[in-house]
Amino acid sequence: MAFHPVAEPAGSVSATTALIQAAIDRCHSDGGGLVVLVGGRRFVCGTLHLRSGVELLLESGCVLAASRDQADFQERAFGGEYGGSSGSFLILAEDCQNVAITGPGTIDGDSLAWMKGWRDPEGRYIRDPKDWRPRGIGLYFCSGVRLEQFTMRDIAQWTIHLTGCDDVVCHALTIRNRLDVPNCDGIDPDRCRNVRISDCHIEAGDDGIVLKNTRQFAGRGDCTDIVISNCTIVSTSAGLKIGTESHGDFRRIAMTGCVIRGSHRGLAIQLRDHGTVEDILFANCLIETRHFHGGWWGHGEPVAITAMPRDGSTVPGRIRRVRLAGLMLRGENGIVIHGNDRAPIEDLTLDGIDLEIEQRSRWPGGQLDLRPRFGAEHGGSEPHPNPGVLLRHGRNLTLRHVAVRWRGTPQPWWSHAIDAADIVGLEMSACTGIAGKAGLPAVLRQRCTAEDG
Repeated sequence: MAFHPVAEPAGSVSATTALIQAAIDRCHSDGGGLVVLVGGRRFVCGTLHLRSGVELLLESGCVLAASRDQADFQERAFGGEYGGSSGSFLILAEDCQNVAITGPGTIDGDSLAWMKGWRDPEGRYIRDPKDWRPRGIGLYFCSGVRLEQFTMRDIAQWTIHLTGCDDVVCHALTIRNRLDVPNCDGIDPDRCRNVRISDCHIEAGDDGIVLKNTRQFAGRGDCTDIVISNCTIVSTSAGLKIGTESHGDFRRIAMTGCVIRGSHRGLAIQLRDHGTVEDILFANCLIETRHFHGGWWGHGEPVAITAMPRDGSTVPGRIRRVRLAGLMLRGENGIVIHGNDRAPIEDLTLDGIDLEIEQRSRWPGGQLDLRPRFGAEHGGSEPHPNPGVLLRHGRNLTLRHVAVRWRGTPQPWWSHAIDAADIVGLEMSACTGIAGKAGLPAVLRQRCTAEDG
């Protein structure tokens, strides 16, 4: 196995980039092996291209830092059935086999260098990016991918984007992005298969881990056979999410044993396109959510599963065979399960759910956030009472051992423990809880039947 150490940065950003790239290219030409960035050094560079058979090892104390000059990055266009996409990455791999990035060193994206101010008038909650900003790691159409035991911090946009990849391991990664930088998702598997993400810690100013089927890469397969386990996540949007880009199917996905805290939304499925989401398991997670600035999607829901048309031409897909079990939830809002009249949510089970609702932040509740949503008067987030569990437009929904509790000062937007409407086949057993507002029944059913048919 070839071994290529890079002991010192060169005299300029372009020279350092060329030095590391030459080591990667030589290692690939030698049949594969290790390229080692030596510990205790800071390497500032532009785009690096990873090659098949190469492991990029960042030793302890090593920092691989993004240049502050756009000219040091290579804009890469990727073809696709619908025109593809383009972007610039600090590390990029295309059509590679058996590639790896390992630690324990650090990749620094220097995100504040790519911000120009604030989007919110208070100047505290959402930064305003410049017209261009680099991304972190982009792996396109690769197989045999291993990302292990390194840290990424202050990435300006999309930390790790995996597109059309097969056989991926992401293990023991630490991602610490700023919570006020938009679109700096943690890990984004996009049309990927056989993915295992485990034992990671992620802080992201957007979704922590989000599965996508983007329109641009329709010929690259769907998201299937994915396991996410034992991760800790903090997010100003959703901790773990499927969607919104759902131009293909999501199948056989398990998210288990994770802790999500301080997040705008916990577990989410946002189906907005024609894809199908089925055979999904969320289990044994601890989740704490809160309200936050309205510019971030979400409204403090520990669980939000929604199916809405993205635009007027969308024929909605289906969400079916979803099981949520063994969840301990604490939030400023309740659970939202919301289909639509053309795409009811089917065969969904809530089993062993402990939900506690308490207002703790300064941000008010009383909203139902279904963004993005076609034809919505309020852009998709609208005034609405907040029950413990909201069920809309479903078929064969089962609630077992669901407990709803309200804590602290009662809020004017609190309502029923369970509020169900337009459900065909609603089964509830061993559920407990009272309404959050005096005088309301614990359970409200409208246009619901107990059995399908």
